[in-house]
Order: sequence, then structure tokens, then C-alpha cells
Amino acid sequence: MTLIIVLLLLLSYLLIATGHLTNVNKAAIAMFIAAAGWVVYICYGTDYVMARHAADYQTFLGGVEPSSEQVKLYIYNNVFLTYVGKAAAIVLFLLATMAIVELLNNNGCFDFIQDWIRTRNSKRVLWTLSLATFVISANLDNLTTTTMMLVIMHKIVQNSRQRMVVGASIVLAANCGGCMTVIGDPAGVALWGNSAVTASNFSAYLALPAILAWVIPTWWMSRELPERLDVAWPAAPYRGDDTNLNRWQRVLMLVVGIGGLWFIPTFHNITKLSPFLGALCVLSVLWVVNEIVNRKLNNSGQMARRLIPVALQYDTLQQILFVIGIMLGLGVVTETGVFQSVAEWIDTYVHDIWMVGLVSGILSSLVDTFTIAMSNFSLYNVLETAPDAYAANFIQNGAFWKVIAFSTAVGGCLLCVGNVSGLALMKMEHVRLGWYLKHCTLKVAAGWLAGMLALAGELFFIE
Repeated sequence: MTLIIVLLLLLSYLLIATGHLTNVNKAAIAMFIAAAGWVVYICYGTDYVMARHAADYQTFLGGVEPSSEQVKLYIYNNVFLTYVGKAAAIVLFLLATMAIVELLNNNGCFDFIQDWIRTRNSKRVLWTLSLATFVISANLDNLTTTTMMLVIMHKIVQNSRQRMVVGASIVLAANCGGCMTVIGDPAGVALWGNSAVTASNFSAYLALPAILAWVIPTWWMSRELPERLDVAWPAAPYRGDDTNLNRWQRVLMLVVGIGGLWFIPTFHNITKLSPFLGALCVLSVLWVVNEIVNRKLNNSGQMARRLIPVALQYDTLQQILFVIGIMLGLGVVTETGVFQSVAEWIDTYVHDIWMVGLVSGILSSLVDTFTIAMSNFSLYNVLETAPDAYAANFIQNGAFWKVIAFSTAVGGCLLCVGNVSGLALMKMEHVRLGWYLKHCTLKVAAGWLAGMLALAGELFFIE
């Protein structure tokens, strides 16, 4: 049965990696492996429970005669719901940040981006869009930020070939910016929620590698653009009467949204509650502010339908289902003990977190960034103490967590099929894998390796 569960996981990896060829949605694949894996597991639940949770199971029975029904109840209450809780914490955080992006965008809080790039100069257009994406994605959801910036870019840049280059830089900026903070990427949220890293330490180490991984390829991509771009300046988007919001009201909403997210690490350190609760709190406050500044619009029934949020809802739902499926699928494999055996093999025959990081980055570009990152994180628990130098990589704020988080996030950009932002680019701008491989992969690889060297230098000299 363990072999069947592992084969199901490997098959799901293969289907996720070839989703751009088969057109099978990766969220559906993730949900299937989650359901099928746990069904197989619970059919032989007694063997697994007695192998890994024998003492806890006896306590659960409390003198009651063991039976298949009792085993199933134990698995549901003491094993399965544990992984549901971990997945739910990430999903609720994503829901909150996605909603914050949409609220801010609906109220024109990001309209200033178009005002910054009233020029045909290719480098200014590219760097302005890329910088805005990098900064926003470090604080908000990657997919929503990427889609929003691609929509803005599509309206401004008229030439399709030029849009491909600028769009690729936006995807790279979203992934690099996202991996720089614990709230910018689902993998970072998972690490933070499991106490593998702290917010300040994580950002302090990944800031320089993320900037290098973003700046070097972006500078290289800018050389492929002509000096002057074919651009157009569309009128401000119609949002009903909400364009009557004052500048200070939009600034207020932006400060509440972004500033509130910056406060979440402090909230977590003080209360020790899950970060998603802080994100929901920020969303609730921003929601109230939105109701106040739009009170006349809401009361008059003049609220227009938002084209961008409506377009995002389907992709957002897919991302949420995908995260849940992957978390539950990896959970059932963890309960079989396979990941523990794989970790022991790596410790014995590889014994090098940098080699694991490089391989993980390459696999991320072929399969999926979040999938490979969470697979690596499932191999090890966070150690409280380190008996030797190698084990010190797996304590809180250990090197392993940072190496995998950075390498999978940036390595996933080596091919545009390795992350949700790249898939959004393929769909919106009809970018083909061959074109991306020819024009972007080598540039991204240069930035990725430069970032890895910078991270290695920081870990060596500081620690």
C-alpha cells in the first residue's frame, strides 16, 4: 500500500509537470492525489497507526476494544485533521491576501503605477513595472499581483513580442519578491507557520539573493527591447463612481492594507497565534475602511462590476484547491514513513543541502514551485537542538529552509511552466515554452546562481 501511495504521488508530479501539454488542471490532480492517498491509507490504517502512533492510539482507545471503526476515528481525529489544519492555515492566509489585493485594486490604489510610466522609454517601462511587482509581491499574493501587473502591462505595451519580454520580467519579479518575505509566497507562509523560520531572520538573509536574482535577469532582458516601445495610454479604468475617491482615501487604504500585513509578524510574535488570524484581522479592518470611503456608492447602488477581480476568481479558486490537495497528499506520504526514509538516504549519500537546493530548483521548473518546496520541507522536522554542524541546518532559522525556499521560488522561473505566475503569463500573452527557453531561461539561471552564491556567502560569513 505504501508503494501505491508513493506511485500516486509520483504520477501526480508527472501530470502536474506535463499539465501545459495535457491541459489537465493541476488543481484537479492535487485534489485527486489527496483523496486517493488518504483512502488507500485508511484502508490499511491499523498497520500504519501501530507502526507510527501505537502509544497514542492506546491512549485514544482508553480501554475500549480496538476495531477498524476505532482506527478510522483515530486517523480522522488525530492524524488527518492535523494536516487539514496546516493546509487551512495557508489557504486562509492566501484568501486574506488575495482579497486585500482586490480591495486595493478596486479602489484605484495601484493606479499610480500607470502614472509613473508615462514614457516610451523601454528601460523605464520595464523597470517600473518590474519594481512595482517586486515590492507588491513581497507583501501580497504572487498570483494576484502578477495577474494585476500583466493586465496593466497589456494595456500599455501594444507589441506582442515586447509584451512577452516585459511579462517575463514581471513573472520573475513576482517570484523573487515573494520569496524575500514569509508573507509573499505560500512556501514562506508554511515555513513561518511551522516555526521553521522567523520573519525578520528570513528576510534578512533572503533580501540580497532575491534582489540579485531579480536585477541580473531583468537587466539582461532589457537589452532585448528596442529603445522606444510601442505604447498606448488608456483612460483610467471605469469603476462606477469609486473614481471619486480622494487621493488621501486611496493612500489610507494602501497604508491600512500593506501596513497591516507588515504588522502580522509582530502580531504573531506577541500572541503566538497562527499568522492567518492576523491576515484576516487586516482584511476585516480594510473591509470596514472600504465600506466607509465608499458609503455613498454602496448606498446608491452604483457599484460597477469589477472586470479584474471577476477574472481572478477562477484562478484564485484553482490555487486554493491546489494548495489543499498538495498539502494533504504530502501529508499521507509523510504518515507512511517514506519521507523519513528518503531523508535518511539523502543524509547518508548526499549530505549537502546546497546540492539538494540546486536539484530542487531544477525540479521546480519542471514540476511546480510549491509542490517541490513542500516536498522538501516534509522530509525534515524542525529540530530544537543540533547535535552536529549538519543537523544545525534543520533547527529554527536553519540554512536548509532558506536554501529550499529561495532555490525553488527562483528556480521555478527557469521554465514558465514551473509556477502559477508563469502559467498566467502563458495564458494571457500566449507565450510558448520554446520562446521562453530561448529568451529567458539562461538569464534567469544567471540570477538564480548569483543569488545562491550570495546566500552561501551570507550563511558562511555570518554564521
